[in-house]
Amino acid sequence: MITVEQATQIILSNYLSFGKETVPMQLATGRILHENLIADRDFPPFDRVSMDGIAFDFTFFEKGKRAFKIEGLQAAGAPQMALRDPGNCLEVMTGTILPEGVDTVVRYEDLVMNDGVATIQTEHVVSKQNIHHQGIDRGVGSVIVERGGVLSPAEIGVAATVGKTHLLVGKMPNVAIISTGDELVNVDEKPLPYQIRKSNVHNLAAAIRQWGIQPNLFHLPDEKEAIRGILTTVLEQHDALILSGGVSAGKLDFVPTVLEELNVEKLFHKVAQRPGKPFWFGRSERSVVFAFPGNPVSSFMCLHRYFRPWLRGSMGLAPFEEKFAVLGKDFYFRPDLTYFLQVKITFGKNGQLTGTPIEGKGSGDLANLVDADAFMELPRERAKFSKGDVFPIMPYR
Repeated sequence: MITVEQATQIILSNYLSFGKETVPMQLATGRILHENLIADRDFPPFDRVSMDGIAFDFTFFEKGKRAFKIEGLQAAGAPQMALRDPGNCLEVMTGTILPEGVDTVVRYEDLVMNDGVATIQTEHVVSKQNIHHQGIDRGVGSVIVERGGVLSPAEIGVAATVGKTHLLVGKMPNVAIISTGDELVNVDEKPLPYQIRKSNVHNLAAAIRQWGIQPNLFHLPDEKEAIRGILTTVLEQHDALILSGGVSAGKLDFVPTVLEELNVEKLFHKVAQRPGKPFWFGRSERSVVFAFPGNPVSSFMCLHRYFRPWLRGSMGLAPFEEKFAVLGKDFYFRPDLTYFLQVKITFGKNGQLTGTPIEGKGSGDLANLVDADAFMELPRERAKFSKGDVFPIMPYR
């Protein structure tokens, strides 16, 4: 049995590369960008009016002029206008190109408009105010978004404004999620008294869909040759396999044996942790295999603690998002194991996150996942964890 730290090191030394692909801009959110987004023109591309009001030559205001005859209206999207008389003004709308012959904008709130004349009611006017000058944000040819980051709606907006209808992004892995056991029936079936509906594969699948992956779902019966046939095909077609169940020491737990017979090298089996102790991890020439215990809390925790960091690292991101919370009350755990405590997260007015233990009925208590928000990682080699101590957390909401 190895430690959590050793298991993590082994997993993170077995990244895969999934390649690249070009996708429509609208489908790129959440993907890893593999090209720079470069300004194809100045940002903004022209001197842009940033307030509705009037535009005029400041030198006239400086000389004491406060009433300006209105020559017309410069609308957004219209060609640039020009003052005919330098002592007059033009009405301007937010977002319009600044007309020729003007350099200052005063907002409507500081004006009185009467009979085609705008009279300025404030003395707090400075030259070039309320103008977003050409190129002040970014110059043409500059890199606005560097490759290697996750695309959010902010970056999609940049892609749109520089005319990138398609983006080069990292491919997502082909992932299989596999349930095991003859006691499981489909969600739409009525279980017999000795059966239960499949749930693990669905909460695992729901989690990784949030990470941009559309998994394929499979089921293994408690029959060795059937397991061999299904796993042979699945290993050939997927980058990663996530199994739930069939990895403990029961007489019908054939999965570890079959995986090794199919040339999947076992890299470890059993981790000094609770929940999730029977976790099995291995690698074939094409795929990695995460074989989690069948209890729902175990498989759900292992997915977040091990699979997600592996996925992030394989995509070129930092494997862990460093998040911490204060323990909300004293907690005791005597076994010499890393303990993943289910906690409810609250946000204090001082910005502090607090994780309050939500103790369920063990790793089979699927319903307790609903009451909690995160797993808090408590280190081994100590039994008492005091209120106010700070520990890493893995939020799943």
